[in-house]
Amino acid sequence: MTEALHVKISGAIATLTLGRPEVHNAIDAQLAGNLTQAFQKIGVAEAVRVVVIQARGPSFCAGIDLSWLQSTTDRDAAEIQRDAAQLAMMFDAIDRCPKPVVAMVQGATLGGGAGLVAAADIAIAAEEASFALSEVRLGLAPSLHAPYVAAAIGSRACRRYMVTGERFDAREALRLGLVHGIVAADKLDAARDHIVEACLKGGPKAQAAAKELIRVIDDSPMGPDLLRYTATHFSDLRGSEEGREGLAAFAEKRKPGWTV
Repeated sequence: MTEALHVKISGAIATLTLGRPEVHNAIDAQLAGNLTQAFQKIGVAEAVRVVVIQARGPSFCAGIDLSWLQSTTDRDAAEIQRDAAQLAMMFDAIDRCPKPVVAMVQGATLGGGAGLVAAADIAIAAEEASFALSEVRLGLAPSLHAPYVAAAIGSRACRRYMVTGERFDAREALRLGLVHGIVAADKLDAARDHIVEACLKGGPKAQAAAKELIRVIDDSPMGPDLLRYTATHFSDLRGSEEGREGLAAFAEKRKPGWTV
């Protein structure tokens, strides 16, 4: 990848570092494409078990690069639609990655930056991190990442923060459910290592199945169809090679074969 996104794979851990600190890691077409490609490749890389997304500089991500948006305002409608589709694909690639995705957040996290956090499975923020869904102050809406943010914090909270565009701090982000924990800035690395270690204890196929299960549950009403789906889902995993190994390891008081 280019310097805008640095990808490092060390053993079972892939670390993606946003590398545009001079513009607070704002997302342009190149960075969006690189993120999409990276998540698509990592998603099928069997050796990778956990993905960490982090950022260089004082800010995590200032959202979509406004200079890029301004430079493309004279394009025709079809080109603008293609740009929007590329950004939408980026969020989708993160959300649908079958591996656990962990976001480590510091500083300002605005607009689409909050969308990156919401699309991740687990997010830990530094105490001084701040957040905003500020698109309305530019005459826009958080259309592309709204589904992920709404899933994380709920529609009621979205009504406030997507309409006012006001900033909120890390404690409010924790209360809303946008992040799962808050630590001092100098403890971010230790918090990351703790989460990664926890993720590596789970069966990789079971984790991918759990993520897909959550997606189906979110999209399905309670009823016979969902009951049948969950029963089949459980029985398939129970009879799988990974499921048999996990149960055998428990009975034999040893670590399962997938443990790193």
